[in-house]
Parts: sequence; C-alpha cells; structure tokens
Amino acid sequence: MTDEVLRYTAFTADPAGGNPAGVVLDARGWTDARMQATAARLGYSETAFVLPGTDPWRAEVRYFSPLAEVPFCGHATVATAVALTERQGPGDYTFATPVGEVPVHTRITDGVASATLTSVPTRFAPVAPALLTETLTYLNWHPRDLDPAHPPVVAYGGGHHLVLAARTRKRLASLSYEFEPLAALMRQEDWVTLQLVYFAPDGTIHSRNPFPVGGVVEDPATGAAAAALGGYLRPNLDRPTLLTIRQGEDLGRPSLLIVEIDPADPRIRVTGQAVPLPDPVH
Repeated sequence: MTDEVLRYTAFTADPAGGNPAGVVLDARGWTDARMQATAARLGYSETAFVLPGTDPWRAEVRYFSPLAEVPFCGHATVATAVALTERQGPGDYTFATPVGEVPVHTRITDGVASATLTSVPTRFAPVAPALLTETLTYLNWHPRDLDPAHPPVVAYGGGHHLVLAARTRKRLASLSYEFEPLAALMRQEDWVTLQLVYFAPDGTIHSRNPFPVGGVVEDPATGAAAAALGGYLRPNLDRPTLLTIRQGEDLGRPSLLIVEIDPADPRIRVTGQAVPLPDPVH
C-alpha cells in the first residue's frame, strides 16, 4: 500500500456527486499533526488514515475533519473500502475504529465498487426542550417547521447526531443557519452533525447534514448519520426494511444511501458506491 493521499467521492458512481473524502492507505509512521494538516489541506469533511497490520483484510482506521479528529465517518469508510477493493479485490474487511470494529463487505458491479458497512450498535434519546429551542433558533427554524410524526432525538451510530424531521420538503430545501453559535452548541453537546430529514410520501428520505464542528457548512452524504437514523426508526418496524436516503441534492452533489434495518439487530447496514476523483487542476 502507499502513503499517497487518494481522493474518492462516496455514495455515488458519478465524480460530480457524492461526498468527497481523502484516503491514505498506509499512514504508519504519520503523526497526529501530519494527519490533521493533511485533512485541513484537502478541506473535505473527512479524510481516512489506514494503519494496516499483518492481515490485509483488517486494519485500524482513523478519521480527521479539517478541524479535529472524529470518532467515525461513514462516507470515508465507504471510500476507504472501495480504494482497498480496487487494489486487492472485493470481500469482507474489518476496520478497527475509535468507536469499535466496523465490518465492511465490498463488491464490484458493472465496473463500479460498492461497500456495505455494519455500524456499531445504535441508540437514541429524546432532546431536552430548552436545548431544542436553542438549536431551532440557530437554524432559523420554528417549532411549526417540525414533523410531529417524528419527534426530535439525539441518535447514535458511531457519533451523535441530532435528528430533526422537517414538515415539508420546502423547509428542508431552505437552509441558512448561524454557523458559529450552532458549532459551539454542537461541541458542547458532542454532536457530530445535525441530521435534517424529510419523509417523502413515496418512502424516500431526503436529508441535509450541517457539519460546522468540522469546519464544513454541510455534508453531501453522511453514512454515520444514516446509520443513526436507521437505529431511531428500528423500534417501529416489524420486519427487515430497506430505506433510501437522498442527500446532497440541494448542494448539487446528489448522493444515494441505502439503509438496511433489522428489527432484531441494533446495528444498521449502510450501502453506497464510491469512485475516484479526477486529479485537481492547478
């Protein structure tokens, strides 16, 4: 493997879509400062750094946003698994992450690789009313903008995400928030992103994920948040279910995330494709 900084976009088969991620397949010997500086230079929401061992199908993986290390990142996990698959073949990988072991199954279909990650066990809890009010203020949302069928929660799928369901797609499409105050509140509460979602009548879920704590206004695709959302929805299901999440459309970087929920398993499976990005023009 190489310590070259690779560039992939995840949850899409189109280089113009998805969520870009940096991937370093061999970061052995790299200091934390070098990882952080590399993530900041790339400017993507996350960059993954692989610390391989003797087993080519198992490795430690760390994730850095432009501002700090984060415990887990779904889209960078998919990007890393696809990068490994393109070099040593599809199969079953295991990533040792700061939140625990994450199995990842990869395959290649019609020349495009995809990966299915299995999250750590998910959980969720209600949001204190005062905290919800403060968050809505920084979002420039009103309580009447929320969908009463899906109460706000803080959901966990490798990181904590505040889940807010919008009453209309129009509300979700209009996003203009107070960056610094929201970032400070998210740091205080240990929230990785906000997951703003709209449940469309056809069963599709539309999602937007502000990520100011990482120095990024919005994430075009958020695999960890998708897992957390699946965990939130799991208690209401009586049979295995596949959900489709569309994210990034309002940013012009469409992303597709497939979420598999088993009512008997608190772990959630999230699937997406990934492709290399073209070299930047200097």
